Amino acid sequence: MNPTIENSFVKQFEHDVHVAYQRQGAKLRSTVRSKTSVKGSSTTFQKVGKGTASTKARHGKVPVMNVDHGSVECILADYYAGEWVDALDELKVGHSERDVVVNAGAYALGRKTDELIIKALDVNTNFALTDADGLTKAKILAAFEALGNADVPDDGQRYAVVGWRQWSQLLDIPEFSDADYVGDADLPWKGAQAKRWLGTLWMAHSGLTLTSSKRFCHWYHKTAVGHASGQDVKSDITWHGDRAAHFVNNMMSQQAVLIDPTGVVTMRCHEA
Repeated sequence: MNPTIENSFVKQFEHDVHVAYQRQGAKLRSTVRSKTSVKGSSTTFQKVGKGTASTKARHGKVPVMNVDHGSVECILADYYAGEWVDALDELKVGHSERDVVVNAGAYALGRKTDELIIKALDVNTNFALTDADGLTKAKILAAFEALGNADVPDDGQRYAVVGWRQWSQLLDIPEFSDADYVGDADLPWKGAQAKRWLGTLWMAHSGLTLTSSKRFCHWYHKTAVGHASGQDVKSDITWHGDRAAHFVNNMMSQQAVLIDPTGVVTMRCHEA
């Protein structure tokens, strides 16, 4: 067997991993602020507070808003997902081993991206009601009210991520799942894992934090959380003659950080 891999194969492999990562790997990356091609080991996300409008006297100076400015640092971390592909195994399997490794690497990196974003959301301490019950209508409305009282924009960039148990509980709420309330076009019974309700895109996720039978579900605005990438998904393939195998290494440099806690409400749900 040729001890090298053609450059075209390497490029195609990397392209396939990147596409699979974007398509099926990370579910939450598009729901937060994102910086790509970050240079250096860290970056900062700017945070701007509220301004106040005032009157002025005739010919007087225009008053300044006294807007609070701040920044949140996001320190990147490197992550790897590698796998061996034995040369002779490739002759025996009835499927494309490359596709298997492509998807495995993309899923692993995608789960890590979501894990970073979820970890950033978990920093929030703005909770809705009690943690002794599940995802109830009262808890949802309390979170909805908290977002409104915090002047979180209702501009189509609100997201709510819940566990699968909580998704099932949502299906028991008529206002969420009954066509009489949401119309036939927005029913959550059509195989989709997301639907729009209360001006928010709701989605189910299996990776949310579960601590002491409490699942941490989050309702947030896109600008409240930042995700930075110094190196998007990249693949490297090398031949190891002593192992008669190729080593496929997928890697990335990313991190996520909570920028504005006022833009997040966490719904702690009991899950036995």
